Amino acid sequence: MIFSLFRKSAAPDAAFEAYRAIVAQSRQEKFYAEWGVPDTVTGRFDMISLHLALLLRRLKGESEARDFGQALVDLFFRDMDRSLRELGVTDLGVPAKVKKMGNVFYGLVGVLGEALDSGQPAAVEAVLTRNVYGEANAHAATLAAYLLDEAKRLAAEPVAALIHPAGAAA
Repeated sequence: MIFSLFRKSAAPDAAFEAYRAIVAQSRQEKFYAEWGVPDTVTGRFDMISLHLALLLRRLKGESEARDFGQALVDLFFRDMDRSLRELGVTDLGVPAKVKKMGNVFYGLVGVLGEALDSGQPAAVEAVLTRNVYGEANAHAATLAAYLLDEAKRLAAEPVAALIHPAGAAA
């Protein structure tokens, strides 16, 4: 029908709810207080990136999730832009910093995906040591185990449940 051309997509609303859940999950105190993730702007960016990467990995190749995944990424970068401005980065400096953050994020998505696909905790731990901790850290194994468990949990979730989270307009 022609009216379906003018219907607002539910993807942005569902993506907003999913992004809020990702941010909430990423802010759990245990990551910073117990697992040694630096409680800094960079550390928080890393945790949001890890959780978003997990979900994007799960949605990869799912045609019905394409718009949803793109809406999630768009929200993420709008949030990073807003955060940088709140931190006092000038209008001229924001695009360069967002571009750098994008490179870091997409690099992490790639290497984390490969490590998770291997199923080897040591591979995930190596990614975390290099990209989150910056040096050897006794808690990298704990965070690696958490990410592997979350990846398994997400793999068991139907795509429809992921792209239409509770509370989002369907």
